[in-house]
Amino acid sequence: MYLWLLLNKPYISNYMDKIKILELCHFSEGICGVWNRVKEESTRLADKGYEVSVFSSNAIKGSNEVASANEIIGNFKIKRFPYIKLGGESFSFWNFTKEALDYSPDIIIAHVYRQIHTTKALEIKKELKRLGKKCVVFLVTHAPFNQDNSERGILASLSVKFYDKFIGKRIINKFDRVITISNWEVSHLKKIGVQNKRLFYIPNGVPEIFFRSESKQGDDNKILFLGRVSPVKNLEIVISVLNKVDKQYYFEIVGPIEGNYKEKLQYLAKKQGVEKRIIFSKKIYDIKEKIRKLDSSLFFILSSKREGMPQSLIEAMARGRICIGSDVDGIKDLIKNKINGFTFEKGNIVSLADLLNNINKLDYKKLRSISKQSVIFASKFKLDMIANKLNNLIKEELSK
Repeated sequence: MYLWLLLNKPYISNYMDKIKILELCHFSEGICGVWNRVKEESTRLADKGYEVSVFSSNAIKGSNEVASANEIIGNFKIKRFPYIKLGGESFSFWNFTKEALDYSPDIIIAHVYRQIHTTKALEIKKELKRLGKKCVVFLVTHAPFNQDNSERGILASLSVKFYDKFIGKRIINKFDRVITISNWEVSHLKKIGVQNKRLFYIPNGVPEIFFRSESKQGDDNKILFLGRVSPVKNLEIVISVLNKVDKQYYFEIVGPIEGNYKEKLQYLAKKQGVEKRIIFSKKIYDIKEKIRKLDSSLFFILSSKREGMPQSLIEAMARGRICIGSDVDGIKDLIKNKINGFTFEKGNIVSLADLLNNINKLDYKKLRSISKQSVIFASKFKLDMIANKLNNLIKEELSK
């Protein structure tokens, strides 16, 4: 035994000296853009030799069920905690302080601004410092900003304003780095008072598999939506526009559906007389199956009332879809109108109808050019490139 220890001393030292990373996010189960980023990020950080753990609530996004307390995915571990829902879909409290202190991370990556667990990360850093342990904390904002707090109720709007003024301003510069996922959110963060030296841009990424095979042209009579089917996506406008355009498009909706939203969409489709042109398809988890579904349609639409940095849009662009989106900040940050896709005025049926009619008049050469520009743009978001940016940032902060 002694001989084995002696021979393997470098290996043991490297293992014991592994840098520990703790990822904090509100969900680690279900279809959730934040969780998708955390999962991909954790996978690649673990592959680079870090010891990675994810702490989250045990809530399942889009469900009333709860997830298991512990899970292992690849080379990283997940620990989930019972939660108390405090408001909205995502705002909740879950107590992980003791376990975080026991884990004693070198790096905490806390996801989503204005969440209790991100503020708690700073308290954990402070306690670890008292115990003689250095801990660096990154905040990944995930762009929870709306212009004039649109699409929020009165109480939620007041809560957001209160947080930004009395909590956000006080704590935002206590994070070692504030990582933005979209360029448009920087102006909002500066209003809160974030220092330029703390800002760092790392967008969501796209797995390399989306670029490995040549994309198919897809059905030019179909408009596809793929993602979480919820009222914020404003799919009503797509259904309402179908009988107002020259071409007989049909609309496929793919993904998990929240509450009774499907019934509302079906009622609207029947009322508009287009129920036979609406297809609801099951949610997709397998990446290859998702790619096949994206390739089945020439057109992809994201008609949202708001977006941070939409993962589904980047994936559709990576497959060379002709992407159509509402002109909200998170979409305009990605789609450059008439260059790599098209945008229309949010919530405006006439604007969308005019756009679809104009697209229908474009020749193949123009559509092909937009498709190519879409792929070129999306290639900037390859996950390995994104992971390398984060890895370099971690090394930079730990070397200080």
